[in-house]
Amino acid sequence: MGPSEPHAKLVVLVVEDEPLLRLVAVEMVEDGGFDALEANGSTAAIRILEVRLDIRLVFTDIDMPGGINGLELAAIVRDRWPPIAIIITSGKSAPMVRDMPEGTPFFAKPYRPEEVMAAMHRMTH
Repeated sequence: MGPSEPHAKLVVLVVEDEPLLRLVAVEMVEDGGFDALEANGSTAAIRILEVRLDIRLVFTDIDMPGGINGLELAAIVRDRWPPIAIIITSGKSAPMVRDMPEGTPFFAKPYRPEEVMAAMHRMTH
């Protein structure tokens, strides 16, 4: 299905530097009824966001190498692409609410896929 068809799936960009965790997250997103794109870090995510105008939600890890962490990516997404919803996750530490864009939920790893999916559906419908 193309994006112009009435029942096209919504697109979620999964940003995770750990390949196995990225694979699991992509499968979760696809099992939840979304189309998934994947990026191995924030720089790759920004490149994708600059060319893909159909992304509705970014699901990002916080701790990634390469200079831009997931919180910084979330701020960039909020500034440059305000309609895109954001969900943040981390297995290391929970961010302060003031450090995340308003309305952005946080899920600690290991997260419960059904809770993440419920948030994704709430935020995109």
